Amino acid sequence: MRADGNIGVGPGMNHYKFVDYATQGYIAFVALLVLVFHDARLAAWPWVIAAHVIVFGLIHLLVHASAGYPQNRLLNFLRHFYPILLYTAFYRETELLNQMFHVGYLDEHFLRLEPRLFGMQPGLDLMQRFPSRWLAELLYAAYFSYYIMIGGVGMVLLCRDRRQFAHFVSVVSFVFYVCYTIYIFVPVVGPRIVYRGLVEEPLPSDVIPFVSTEVPASVQDAVFFQLMGWIYDRFEATGAAFPSSHVAVALCTLFFSFRYLRRVRYVHLVVAILLCVSTVYSRYHYVVDVVAGIAVAAVLVPLGNWLYRKYGDSGQETNQPRG
Repeated sequence: MRADGNIGVGPGMNHYKFVDYATQGYIAFVALLVLVFHDARLAAWPWVIAAHVIVFGLIHLLVHASAGYPQNRLLNFLRHFYPILLYTAFYRETELLNQMFHVGYLDEHFLRLEPRLFGMQPGLDLMQRFPSRWLAELLYAAYFSYYIMIGGVGMVLLCRDRRQFAHFVSVVSFVFYVCYTIYIFVPVVGPRIVYRGLVEEPLPSDVIPFVSTEVPASVQDAVFFQLMGWIYDRFEATGAAFPSSHVAVALCTLFFSFRYLRRVRYVHLVVAILLCVSTVYSRYHYVVDVVAGIAVAAVLVPLGNWLYRKYGDSGQETNQPRG
């Protein structure tokens, strides 16, 4: 490492930023896991590794192409925005990999823990106790707001100040990559595992609820319930519930609202609180997942900020709050 705190990796790498190291580091780490620990359940492992090698190389080419043609708007946009384009693919990939280290899912432990802590199973019972159509609409809308928090805050900062956006995407990406790594080693589906057909693995009889877990008709009528159902049918990764990345990343985006978008920070705070409640009400997460998501954000956001400042991005960040 050089005396100025930046990574001394030679002239060919001096266009790299913290987010590039973090992204390529995650790609390389997962590829190594697949190479060493794959088994017959991951028959497509050569293709997984090949995809990682290709994406790793494309990032390297993009970094240097953008540096070589700084006036090219498309390259400049992709240079800043590319990690966000990879989040969904990395998330879905965890479903392919989370059986390498533990066959089956760990939900039975969570389903036993919640009644001991709360005398009920909040992840299954809240919706039955409060089936109001308008409450469901509000909470599912809050859950959906997660995508707006990432894309909305990101796009505002990207259009207004590239230094602020570089800070935002670096820390958000770091939080995502740590969550994805945990999902590979700790596969948890969430309360929805009690629904027949969601996974093939049968649950022990002592954790199966005695009460009905059918979604009330009033909840099914909610527009945002239907929208989230469409999203989860197409993009959900089984076994990616602990910790809740919805909570961890939402709180990460909230940090940037308080730092750079101060006019909306309290609205963002209220929506983030509703999102934490909605993850349990909507049966996507256990309360323990939410607590773990809060803890992850509390640790990783400060750590991500420190790494961003220390490794390759000092002087890029602007500390001046705006808006």
